[in-house]
Order: sequence, then structure tokens, then C-alpha cells
Amino acid sequence: MKDPRKVGLISLAVLIVIGLIGGGIAWQRQHAQRHQPRIVATTYAIVQIADKLNLPLVGVPTTSNPLPQSYRKLAKVGNPMNPSVEKIAALKPTAVYSVTTLDDQFGKAFKAQHVTPHFLDLTSVAHLEQTLTQLGKRYNRQTAARQQVREIDQAKQRAKKRSQNRQKPRVLVLMGLPGASYMIATNHAYVGDLVHLAGGQNVFTSQTQEYMEPNDEAIQKANPQVILRLEHAMPAMVTKQFNQEFKQNTMWSRTSAVKHHRVYDLQEPTFDATANMHVVTALNQVSRWLYPKGAAA
Repeated sequence: MKDPRKVGLISLAVLIVIGLIGGGIAWQRQHAQRHQPRIVATTYAIVQIADKLNLPLVGVPTTSNPLPQSYRKLAKVGNPMNPSVEKIAALKPTAVYSVTTLDDQFGKAFKAQHVTPHFLDLTSVAHLEQTLTQLGKRYNRQTAARQQVREIDQAKQRAKKRSQNRQKPRVLVLMGLPGASYMIATNHAYVGDLVHLAGGQNVFTSQTQEYMEPNDEAIQKANPQVILRLEHAMPAMVTKQFNQEFKQNTMWSRTSAVKHHRVYDLQEPTFDATANMHVVTALNQVSRWLYPKGAAA
């Protein structure tokens, strides 16, 4: 017959061990929650990156673009061009991400609320790849980041192969804005970078500028063979503006691109002013426009 005292001591020891294990698990959960990143993405491009890397967001921009399922119920922090710093601060984020092109626009407002945003450089495909790698390392998502970079590199190789041994077409890239006219995108703009990777020759280049003011005389002299029109935000309005401009300004009808019906409209979400996770589709499309099968460049 077993000693009741011994059985009691064993039972007590088992209960203590179970209690310690349970307490340890609870502590680990609380510790993980306290150290779980609380990330706010203020632009749609950053939301796409976060989705591909499975990052834990707590805030997203207010946008008409479809948000990934896992982010749809999150707090909206306002338009990417003018996010609500108060709403962002209330989320107690560990990191807030925007893009370098908006740095000057609302950097001071963030400082007033003691929020320090990180501005990601998405002005080119190479910078997008660097961003993926850096965020992958920071949030222990290296495998997912490497997979995305690999897919982008494969798209670049396909575009390079398509343009091999063919004459580079002269390309003009325009960016239209709602209620305004348009700007010329240089080689330093994201779409300008897509043109470069697809093997095209941007007719307007710059050492530093992403965009420059249009000049009819210079455009006519460059005589682009392909025109890409980026309809950034409110595409219906911008498309209408472009169509009116091309109809009313006779300069356009004298360009090779218009004569040969090689004017293409670039719209969200595939195309945007900054690099995004639709880059593979976007580069494939630009490559096909610049080098249509069976056509001489």
C-alpha cells in the first residue's frame, strides 16, 4: 500500500511544476505581446510590402485601393499625403513608415507629436529590393523578403532578354495629377526606372530631379516613339485631362508615338508614383509595350 504522505508530496510537486509551466507560458505570451511590433503604414505601397512580409500592422492609410484581408479592419490614419498624426500617435506605434518623397511634406507635424517616422526610399526597383531586404532583416522575415527579391530579379531578366539586340525606343513618361496639368518623369522617377529596366531610352533625364516641367518644343524635338501616361490618383479625371490635352494641343499629333498609336495609360494599383509590390506585373507590361512581339523597335 502506497504511503499517503508520499503520494501527496508527489501530487504537490506535479501541481507546482504544472503551475510553473503555465506561469512561464503566460509570461512568455505577455512578453511577446509587449515586444510585438506595432507598425503603421501610411501609404498603400508600404501596406503591400507589409502584406508580402506578413508584418503586424496596427494602422493603414485611408485609400480607395483594396486592402489585404488581414488589414481591412485596422485603424485608418488618413490620406497618405496628409495623414492624421494624432490618430497615429494614439495607436502607440513602435514604427511608422512613409516614403522619402513625402519627407518634407509632413515631417514637422510628426515631430510635434513626438513620433519619428521612417521614410522608405521607393523611387526605384533597386531601392524597393533594398527596402524588402532591410525590413526582412529587421522583423525576422528574411525568407519572405528573399522570395520577393527573387521574383523581381526574374522579371528584370525577362525584360532584359526581351530587349536584347533590339534598338532602344525613345520613351516619354508623363505624370498627371487631378485638377492640374502634368509633369515629365525623368530617369530618377519610378516609372522612369521601369523604362530603363525594360530597355527603353527616356527622352528626358536628370542628375537629381524625379520630375520636371513640360516643354512643348523640347518634347517635339525629342519625338518620342512611346508615351507612357501615369494617371496618379483619380484616374478617371486624369485620363480625361490627358485626352483633352492630346486633342487640343496639336504638338502631340506630330509625335511618332501618337502617329503609330503607341500611347499607353498607366493606372493604379499596377502603376504608381513609387515602387510597389505590383512591380513584376508593371515591368512585364512596360517591356511588352516597348518591345511588342514581332514589331521592330
